Amino acid sequence: MNSIHESAASPTPLSPTVAANIDIVLEMIRTHLRMDVAFLAEFSEAARVFRGVSARRDNPPIRAGDVHPIGAGYCRKIVDCILPELIPDTADFPVAAMIPETASIPIGAHLSVPVRFGDGRVYGTLCCFSYLPRPTLGQSDLDLLHQLAGLTANMLAADVSAHQRRRRLRKMIDAALAQGDPRIVFQPIVDLASRAVTGYEALSRFAAEPARSPDKWFADAADAGVGKRVELIAAQKAIVESRRLPAELTVNINLSPATIVTSDLEPLLSLIDPERLVIEITEHAPIDDYGRVETALRAVRRAGARIAIDDAGAGYSSLLHVLRLQPDIIKFDISLTRGIDTDPNRIAMVGALVEYSRRTGTTVVAEGVETPEEEKVLRELRVDKAQGYFYGRPSPVSDIAAVSGLTT
Repeated sequence: MNSIHESAASPTPLSPTVAANIDIVLEMIRTHLRMDVAFLAEFSEAARVFRGVSARRDNPPIRAGDVHPIGAGYCRKIVDCILPELIPDTADFPVAAMIPETASIPIGAHLSVPVRFGDGRVYGTLCCFSYLPRPTLGQSDLDLLHQLAGLTANMLAADVSAHQRRRRLRKMIDAALAQGDPRIVFQPIVDLASRAVTGYEALSRFAAEPARSPDKWFADAADAGVGKRVELIAAQKAIVESRRLPAELTVNINLSPATIVTSDLEPLLSLIDPERLVIEITEHAPIDDYGRVETALRAVRRAGARIAIDDAGAGYSSLLHVLRLQPDIIKFDISLTRGIDTDPNRIAMVGALVEYSRRTGTTVVAEGVETPEEEKVLRELRVDKAQGYFYGRPSPVSDIAAVSGLTT
């Protein structure tokens, strides 16, 4: 008996393009071989999932999405060589006659071949059957099914690989969350004229392995399908920990457009005086439907929270974000601030954005300030506020409280 390696521990969702192409292949199999039903079954640890079905009649015995036990039916027995791939008449095979579906459907003839990836893993089976025996079925029909199984495997490979990557990422993210990640640190935002601290941005840090930057953790969480969950955990932690900061200071949290439009933010707003809260929307996150984001932000603004566009100037989309979302605050990307004291082009760009902010009543904040020379130019350009290592590195709230003499 040949061993079988399952394609995944759980069934693999198919992309719309692959699903449509598989439907074409199944229809081709059914009509060319003149069978009543053709289907693709995926194997998981305990079940086979029917990923696509083409049937001649309106009320087929199986439908796409049906789930059957892995040991039931023909598929597993054929992969394990208990039954042959080509069965022109099921009555000639006692094992087939013992399968309940043979009589209940009924199945008179059956063809089935493994869908096998290049590394030997078996995804499942590509099958077809007729209600009556088909004595004329032969090797050429089986050869065609093998060729189409190879084509199907090639179509499925990318989807399966992506699904397995998402499962690995989710396992890694879950482990990080179980260890207490993300940890929250706060970086001061200062008034440029006085250097007085006016607020703090809450930033996430991950202690779990593998060691890498927070943006990669959040990107992996999004790829794994848990990006919103991780963002909201970080935001909630930030708001709760910010209670140890002076009540007059603002608290900036970061949320992606996807989280803003698909989440109920009311629980977050209930944890803090909304007038202290600033929600930063990153320039790097694409927005496909500005209308949905604008609608979601209206409720947040009505509660008293303010909106900031983060990383402005890092790309063209930041200008669209600013124009469409009309933020209360524009935060310049570090790429504009770094070395601004020696670069006329950066000075011109920041100057233009500052002039826009003056005309629209928007506050501007320069991120990534590290030197007194950069600060001097930003003051001359009439930038309102600044943030960066020059004023303080991101620190846990306990360290800030200890230095400030706040009650902990």
